[in-house]
Amino acid sequence: MAVLRIVPDIKFKNPEETKTFYRDVLGLDVAMDQGWIITFASAESTRPQVSVMSEGGSGTPVPDISIEVDNIDAVYEKARAIGCDIVYAMTDEPWGVRRFYVRDPAGKLLNILAHKDVRS
Repeated sequence: MAVLRIVPDIKFKNPEETKTFYRDVLGLDVAMDQGWIITFASAESTRPQVSVMSEGGSGTPVPDISIEVDNIDAVYEKARAIGCDIVYAMTDEPWGVRRFYVRDPAGKLLNILAHKDVRS
């Protein structure tokens, strides 16, 4: 048996209102739109993962979803430009990630991160 995909399902009254955030800020494509459900996807291939944690690190709360991106600074600026609720400012963490926390339109706490370049 193999896990092929893991999909977080977020309850929100009007899924259409999430497009600006997930499509325009994070750059995800609309893979399916049935009105009552919108699925956003990336063309990138990833390994399914689940994290179980007691805290979010650096004294932060446990996020609802962690999303790794390839250009963290651009995503941060897009989120700020549209007035997203930045809960934890951009931070270089001691365990090798650069990240920030933001609330999506449904109020979910997202950990947006990028692994720091370890090459010298």
